[in-house]
Amino acid sequence: MKKIALIFFASGIIAYALQEFPILGGPQTWSLSQINLLKSLSLSTLPELPLDPSNQVAEDDNAAEFGHALFFDVRLSGNNNVACATCHQPEKMFTDGLTLAIGSTIGTRHTPSLVGVAHSPWLYWDGRKDSQWAQALSPLEASHEHNTNRFDVARLISNDEYYAEKYTSIFGSLPKILKKTNGTAPLENTESKIAWKNLNKNQQIQVTTVFVNVGKALAAYQRKLLPGRSRIDDYIDQLAQTGTPTEEYLSSEEIAGLALFIGKAQCITCHNGPLLTNHEFHNTGVLTISGQLPSMGRYDGIRLARVDPFNCLGGFSDADDEECVELSFARDTNDLVGAQKTPTLRNIKETAPYMHGGQLKNLLEVMDHYNRAPVSLLSHNESKPLDLRPFQLRQLEALMSSFSAPLATEEKWLNPP
Repeated sequence: MKKIALIFFASGIIAYALQEFPILGGPQTWSLSQINLLKSLSLSTLPELPLDPSNQVAEDDNAAEFGHALFFDVRLSGNNNVACATCHQPEKMFTDGLTLAIGSTIGTRHTPSLVGVAHSPWLYWDGRKDSQWAQALSPLEASHEHNTNRFDVARLISNDEYYAEKYTSIFGSLPKILKKTNGTAPLENTESKIAWKNLNKNQQIQVTTVFVNVGKALAAYQRKLLPGRSRIDDYIDQLAQTGTPTEEYLSSEEIAGLALFIGKAQCITCHNGPLLTNHEFHNTGVLTISGQLPSMGRYDGIRLARVDPFNCLGGFSDADDEECVELSFARDTNDLVGAQKTPTLRNIKETAPYMHGGQLKNLLEVMDHYNRAPVSLLSHNESKPLDLRPFQLRQLEALMSSFSAPLATEEKWLNPP
């Protein structure tokens, strides 16, 4: 009897050990339905960049060259120290590695990557902008970011020989008003507001048009920032071709993480498609940013997008009304309270910290957050507890490395011109 008891005891220890520290992670075979699901995650299925009807120069390489120079130019700021590249650094996958962005002063949100966002119909964590060019304009006049104004931006274009030549070749002649009148804008400080009101309506439109075209050139450049093929793509494509899994591209631990990703961990619910994002908005119970009130997220974001003068339906858009489908039919229901945009997982290992306020410092904290699914302080948490074991969280973390790859962007676009 003692011998039998010892056998059962030893078997239990072995079973526990295998459960906590598995010798081999991941399935030995994938079902056909799993393979088809995995195929949808491969970068091989990424469609061509969608056209942006609101920006007629979106595909113009001349405009992209103009935007490239603007992106790295600190003169597009009130203190001549802040460029777009200050927060969106190429060597950090166009993020900054900070908890909250720092421009002229510390900002209110974590800097998201620009890589691949040209595929998204919404910009910012709350989706308050519906195009890349509209998004590019907002930081320029924000006091905590570039802290400049549209007149000074337009005047820089007029007074710089290279910029003036580029602008004229793309958009036509610059208005003469840019040779006079100090900085004016309809936003920020009282002095600027008064100066802005002293311009007649036609002059205001002229200045704003140049400002808008700067945004459209910046967008043309940013459309060049695309993710490159990673090990996960090679693994999935090989699996789809042969039906036989291999550890040539992924380790056994990463394969186990991939099985969890599309299975029990439910990551694929939001992180789906070749960019590993559904481009939608979700409340996942992330803690409020320190020192701030809880963000209403997408609930406010869609309302701001609808009244934005630079939206797809606005007077500065190049689109016809019927081409603005996303803006016209976007939902604004109460379940969007606190919802933030789902970020891409492409190059996620290189873009810490995480969430809209950089609340989570590393990927294990992210895994733990979704495993616990804490109660949301605002509205409700869409996630539910996953009951994953510690070793499974480590497998998911390991998988994240397989999403990393150099960008599919020419080297010239990744450095100042």
